[in-house]
Amino acid sequence: MDLHEFRLKRELYSVGQAAAGFAIVALVLMGIGGTIYKVISPEGWVAQAFGRSLAAGAAALGSLALIGALAWYSRGWSAPRVRNRFSDLLVYTFAGAGLIYVAQLWLKGSF
Repeated sequence: MDLHEFRLKRELYSVGQAAAGFAIVALVLMGIGGTIYKVISPEGWVAQAFGRSLAAGAAALGSLALIGALAWYSRGWSAPRVRNRFSDLLVYTFAGAGLIYVAQLWLKGSF
């Protein structure tokens, strides 16, 4: 194997790594977006938890306020010096949820 073939294999490996990373990021974003949609939609989890007595608009507003408060709280965290398994679990859980949402969207046409 000459140097040119080695560089080509290394570049193909890098392209594969980048494609896999892009797919994981896309699935995580779909998982987060789908979960937020499932929470604040009129027939979402909050509306189901409180029943139909609570207006869908109030449930959506409360959910958005909760999500906003959590986002504001999380901005104060500094980057961890040591990588822990909880962050990996969180990322792959949202990626799995994104995969489920993509499958539902593809099979049923909606969430």
